[in-house]
Amino acid sequence: MKLITTKIKDLKIIKTQIYKDKRGFLKEVFQKKILNNKDFPFDIMSYSKKNVLRGLHIQLNKPQAKIITVTHGKIFDVAVDLRKKSKTFGKYFSLIISDKDDFSFFIPEGFAHGFMCLSKECTVNYKCSNYRDQKSEKTILWNEKKLNIRWPSKKPILSNKDKFGLSLKDYKELI
Repeated sequence: MKLITTKIKDLKIIKTQIYKDKRGFLKEVFQKKILNNKDFPFDIMSYSKKNVLRGLHIQLNKPQAKIITVTHGKIFDVAVDLRKKSKTFGKYFSLIISDKDDFSFFIPEGFAHGFMCLSKECTVNYKCSNYRDQKSEKTILWNEKKLNIRWPSKKPILSNKDKFGLSLKDYKELI
Protein backbone atom coordinates (compact mmCIF):
# COMPACT_ATOMS: atom_id res chain seq x y z
CA MET A 1 0.00 0.00 0.00
CA LYS A 2 1.04 3.56 -0.63
CA LEU A 3 -0.42 7.06 -0.45
CA ILE A 4 -0.81 9.16 -3.57
CA THR A 5 -1.16 12.93 -3.16
CA THR A 6 -3.87 15.01 -4.81
CA LYS A 7 -3.99 18.70 -5.72
CA ILE A 8 -5.48 19.48 -2.28
CA LYS A 9 -3.20 19.18 0.77
CA ASP A 10 -3.84 16.12 2.98
CA LEU A 11 -6.43 14.58 0.62
CA LYS A 12 -5.00 11.22 -0.49
CA ILE A 13 -5.66 8.19 -2.63
CA ILE A 14 -4.73 4.93 -0.92
CA LYS A 15 -3.26 2.67 -3.59
CA THR A 16 -4.01 -0.90 -2.60
CA GLN A 17 -3.08 -4.36 -3.77
CA ILE A 18 -5.49 -6.70 -5.54
CA TYR A 19 -4.65 -10.39 -5.77
CA LYS A 20 -6.59 -12.08 -8.59
CA ASP A 21 -6.89 -15.65 -9.74
CA LYS A 22 -9.53 -17.86 -11.36
CA ARG A 23 -11.61 -17.88 -8.15
CA GLY A 24 -11.93 -14.09 -7.96
CA PHE A 25 -9.86 -11.60 -6.02
CA LEU A 26 -8.68 -10.44 -2.60
CA LYS A 27 -8.24 -6.71 -2.05
CA GLU A 28 -6.40 -5.09 0.83
CA VAL A 29 -8.37 -2.01 1.86
CA PHE A 30 -6.60 -0.48 4.86
CA GLN A 31 -3.48 -0.79 6.99
CA LYS A 32 -3.35 1.40 10.08
CA LYS A 33 0.36 2.15 9.56
CA ILE A 34 -0.31 3.82 6.18
CA LEU A 35 -2.01 6.79 7.88
CA ASN A 36 0.35 7.14 10.85
CA ASN A 37 -1.70 4.79 13.02
CA LYS A 38 -4.86 6.93 12.85
CA ASP A 39 -7.82 5.15 14.42
CA PHE A 40 -11.02 4.46 12.50
CA PRO A 41 -13.47 3.08 15.11
CA PHE A 42 -16.67 3.48 13.09
CA ASP A 43 -17.68 1.91 9.75
CA ILE A 44 -20.72 2.74 7.64
CA MET A 45 -22.06 1.06 4.51
CA SER A 46 -24.55 2.66 2.12
CA TYR A 47 -26.48 1.22 -0.79
CA SER A 48 -27.74 3.50 -3.57
CA LYS A 49 -29.43 3.30 -6.93
CA LYS A 50 -28.29 5.04 -10.12
CA ASN A 51 -28.27 8.87 -9.90
CA VAL A 52 -28.70 8.93 -6.11
CA LEU A 53 -26.55 11.74 -4.75
CA ARG A 54 -25.58 11.67 -1.09
CA GLY A 55 -23.99 14.78 0.36
CA LEU A 56 -22.23 17.05 0.74
CA HIS A 57 -21.95 16.09 4.44
CA ILE A 58 -19.67 17.27 7.24
CA GLN A 59 -19.67 17.12 11.06
CA LEU A 60 -18.67 20.31 12.86
CA ASN A 61 -18.17 19.31 16.51
CA LYS A 62 -16.77 15.83 16.05
CA PRO A 63 -15.12 15.97 12.62
CA GLN A 64 -14.50 12.73 10.76
CA ALA A 65 -11.71 11.62 8.50
CA LYS A 66 -13.03 8.99 6.08
CA ILE A 67 -11.71 6.24 3.89
CA ILE A 68 -14.13 5.59 1.02
CA THR A 69 -14.15 2.19 -0.68
CA VAL A 70 -16.64 1.04 -3.30
CA THR A 71 -17.52 -2.63 -2.87
CA HIS A 72 -20.14 -2.82 -5.61
CA GLY A 73 -20.75 -0.58 -8.62
CA LYS A 74 -19.28 2.80 -9.51
CA ILE A 75 -19.52 6.30 -8.03
CA PHE A 76 -18.50 9.88 -8.74
CA ASP A 77 -16.92 10.89 -5.41
CA VAL A 78 -16.32 14.45 -4.19
CA ALA A 79 -14.45 16.01 -1.27
CA VAL A 80 -14.73 19.75 -0.58
CA ASP A 81 -12.12 21.50 1.54
CA LEU A 82 -13.96 23.36 4.33
CA ARG A 83 -11.02 23.78 6.69
CA LYS A 84 -11.27 27.35 7.99
CA LYS A 85 -7.65 28.40 7.44
CA SER A 86 -6.90 26.32 4.37
CA LYS A 87 -5.51 27.95 1.22
CA THR A 88 -7.86 25.69 -0.76
CA PHE A 89 -11.04 26.45 1.24
CA GLY A 90 -14.06 25.91 -1.03
CA LYS A 91 -12.10 23.90 -3.60
CA TYR A 92 -13.09 20.36 -4.43
CA PHE A 93 -11.47 17.21 -5.72
CA SER A 94 -13.45 14.52 -7.51
CA LEU A 95 -12.76 11.09 -8.91
CA ILE A 96 -14.58 8.02 -10.12
CA ILE A 97 -14.25 4.91 -7.97
CA SER A 98 -15.55 1.44 -8.76
CA ASP A 99 -15.38 -1.96 -7.14
CA LYS A 100 -12.77 -2.89 -9.75
CA ASP A 101 -10.31 -0.16 -8.74
CA ASP A 102 -7.16 -0.76 -6.75
CA PHE A 103 -7.56 2.26 -4.50
CA SER A 104 -9.63 3.85 -1.76
CA PHE A 105 -10.07 7.58 -1.12
CA PHE A 106 -8.80 9.17 2.13
CA ILE A 107 -10.65 12.33 3.13
CA PRO A 108 -9.23 14.14 6.18
CA GLU A 109 -11.21 15.95 8.86
CA GLY A 110 -12.60 19.29 7.73
CA PHE A 111 -13.83 18.16 4.33
CA ALA A 112 -17.43 17.77 3.18
CA HIS A 113 -18.05 14.54 1.32
CA GLY A 114 -20.59 13.42 -1.23
CA PHE A 115 -21.03 10.99 -4.06
CA MET A 116 -23.33 10.07 -6.92
CA CYS A 117 -24.02 6.47 -7.93
CA LEU A 118 -23.13 5.99 -11.60
CA SER A 119 -23.98 2.30 -11.97
CA LYS A 120 -27.39 0.60 -11.73
CA GLU A 121 -26.68 0.26 -8.00
CA CYS A 122 -23.68 0.68 -5.72
CA THR A 123 -22.46 -0.11 -2.24
CA VAL A 124 -20.01 2.23 -0.55
CA ASN A 125 -18.09 1.56 2.67
CA TYR A 126 -16.90 4.46 4.82
CA LYS A 127 -14.26 3.92 7.47
CA CYS A 128 -14.63 6.88 9.89
CA SER A 129 -12.22 8.33 12.46
CA ASN A 130 -15.05 9.46 14.73
CA TYR A 131 -18.55 8.30 15.59
CA ARG A 132 -21.58 9.89 13.99
CA ASP A 133 -22.75 13.01 15.80
CA GLN A 134 -26.17 13.76 14.36
CA LYS A 135 -26.41 17.08 16.23
CA SER A 136 -23.33 18.50 14.49
CA GLU A 137 -24.06 17.16 10.99
CA LYS A 138 -24.35 19.80 8.30
CA THR A 139 -25.09 19.52 4.60
CA ILE A 140 -23.72 21.87 1.96
CA LEU A 141 -25.87 22.32 -1.13
CA TRP A 142 -24.80 19.76 -3.73
CA ASN A 143 -25.23 22.38 -6.48
CA GLU A 144 -23.70 25.35 -4.63
CA LYS A 145 -22.70 27.74 -7.42
CA LYS A 146 -19.49 28.86 -5.69
CA LEU A 147 -18.23 25.26 -5.63
CA ASN A 148 -19.07 24.66 -9.31
CA ILE A 149 -18.94 20.87 -8.97
CA ARG A 150 -19.47 19.16 -12.31
CA TRP A 151 -21.79 16.35 -11.26
CA PRO A 152 -22.46 13.68 -13.92
CA SER A 153 -26.22 14.35 -13.75
CA LYS A 154 -28.07 17.64 -13.34
CA LYS A 155 -31.14 15.84 -11.92
CA PRO A 156 -29.95 13.62 -9.07
CA ILE A 157 -32.17 11.73 -6.66
CA LEU A 158 -31.82 13.50 -3.29
CA SER A 159 -33.01 13.10 0.29
CA ASN A 160 -34.84 16.07 1.84
CA LYS A 161 -31.77 16.72 3.97
CA ASP A 162 -29.62 17.02 0.85
CA LYS A 163 -32.15 19.11 -1.10
CA PHE A 164 -32.05 21.85 1.52
CA GLY A 165 -28.36 22.11 2.39
CA LEU A 166 -26.47 25.25 3.36
CA SER A 167 -24.88 27.69 0.96
CA LEU A 168 -21.14 28.16 1.36
CA LYS A 169 -21.85 31.65 2.74
CA ASP A 170 -24.19 30.26 5.42
CA TYR A 171 -21.68 27.53 6.28
CA LYS A 172 -18.90 30.10 6.78
CA GLU A 173 -21.07 31.91 9.32
CA LEU A 174 -21.28 28.69 11.39
CA ILE A 175 -17.55 28.20 11.63
